[in-house]
Amino acid sequence: MKNLLFIFFAMLCINGFAQDHKTQIEEFRNKYKADFLSDARSPLKKEDLALLRFYDADSTYRVTAQVEVLNNEALFMMPVFSGTQSEYVRYATLKFTLKGKPLQLTLYKSTALAKIPQYANYLFLPFTDDTNGAETYDGGRYIDLSTQDIKNNMLVLDFNKAYNPYCAFSSGYSCPKPPDENKLPLKIEAGEQKFAGGKKH
Repeated sequence: MKNLLFIFFAMLCINGFAQDHKTQIEEFRNKYKADFLSDARSPLKKEDLALLRFYDADSTYRVTAQVEVLNNEALFMMPVFSGTQSEYVRYATLKFTLKGKPLQLTLYKSTALAKIPQYANYLFLPFTDDTNGAETYDGGRYIDLSTQDIKNNMLVLDFNKAYNPYCAFSSGYSCPKPPDENKLPLKIEAGEQKFAGGKKH
């Protein structure tokens, strides 16, 4: 009887978390859409927002990663799709397990954004995976994080918050290309999918 009660309450907790996570992702995506309308440089207009596509929220793509902050890293130029480059530094490595696979990604810090007070803590996570070109944008996707997200050398990494760069919607933007070290050898079926409206020029 005790075991049955434990299982019952455990299922309630799991279902509650899944519902809560789904709500969080819905709120995140609503804000994401709203940001297109408030950004003067946005490639999309209000009527385009209905053409944004996302995977259903999936809490199995929300993982806890071990963070190793990197010291004395040299600055480097990250290529961007427009053919120019942007200056970054490798900030930390993230180690985690997803779908039973041990994986690693690198977090980057933009030297330009670091000089702007409101972006001083901003961390950039660009990545590619096996959905690119078919289900998601060819050039990979991004996740925004902050140094304040790191607690006791751990960080919650939610691929449901992966989004497309502006380059996925239109030409004429400078979007960093995810470095080769951030190629994940599996499908990340979470976050934003290909834009249904095609690429504007």
